[in-house]
Amino acid sequence: MKIIIDCFGGDKSPSANVEGAVRAVAEHDDLRLILTGDENTIQTELDRLGYTGDRIEIVHAPEVITGEDKPTDAIRLKRESSMIKAITMLRKEPDIAGVVSTGATGALIAAATLRIGRIRGIRRPAFCPLLPTMDGGMVGICDSGANVDITPEMLLHQAILGTAYLRNVYGIESPRVALLNVGVESEKGDDLRKTAYPMLKACDSIRFVGNMESRDLLSGKYDLVVCDGFSGNVLVKTTEGTALELLKKLKKDIYSKTIYKIGALLMKKMFMEEKEFMNYHNYGGSVLLGCEKTIVKGHGSSDANAVRICIDQAYKMSAGAMNAEIEAALMKLQG
Repeated sequence: MKIIIDCFGGDKSPSANVEGAVRAVAEHDDLRLILTGDENTIQTELDRLGYTGDRIEIVHAPEVITGEDKPTDAIRLKRESSMIKAITMLRKEPDIAGVVSTGATGALIAAATLRIGRIRGIRRPAFCPLLPTMDGGMVGICDSGANVDITPEMLLHQAILGTAYLRNVYGIESPRVALLNVGVESEKGDDLRKTAYPMLKACDSIRFVGNMESRDLLSGKYDLVVCDGFSGNVLVKTTEGTALELLKKLKKDIYSKTIYKIGALLMKKMFMEEKEFMNYHNYGGSVLLGCEKTIVKGHGSSDANAVRICIDQAYKMSAGAMNAEIEAALMKLQG
């Protein structure tokens, strides 16, 4: 299996991307990686890591797309960038399964949508990141930013996309799907959610369990939450930010008194475990569901381990029959 890694654009690029790639090929014997970016810089990183294998290839791409670049301009004017080179190769070469990028989100969505294309029947691709739940599981949020303005039909498509993703990649046989709303009652919400609710309930390709209030996101009661991109993005970033600020507050309070320091020393292992549990880097990137090929968007601040997990996501998505399941569900829905 071949997967392309866009090695520039992230906060810790290219070192994190290259190291993550080296770790990934060590885990999967049947994986080959193509690294796009400045050839000399990438080779220097590989030499630093002592990599001498033959399953990592470099494709020179001297330009970098930044967050300040307008997506459409980036696609048109920065054709030699690491991201556009990766997307172009993914489109042209059938043996390449997917792309992993930690670069600019807007440019990646635009490039994937315009150059890769969508699964037939899907109106727009959607991002689906994962967060940990209090029972040790995980929950997907779809959409988390790709589509701010959507329709009830698109919410239904997101439920089908997310269900297939969780089943094929994470082995959740019958994911519990909820609709993000201001209350759990079926009549709650705006026109979008009131219209989408019966459509979700009537679809037998998903396991719809009703509305969900944002406070229950990490409760473990749900496997997938569908929402518009605006509220989904706010939900994810608020949850991540709250977790980080709570950790900072806890650390500050521990150092405020000697007796707290002593207690913390005795509980050091537990605190480290909780820190790892709340670290969103450990749960991979946001997969762009609905494209004909696999696209995984890693967090801009991804470290090497986070990049490795993103590559593992792309590997599992490409190895399964996810798109075939999605197409079958859409055909059944249309029928």
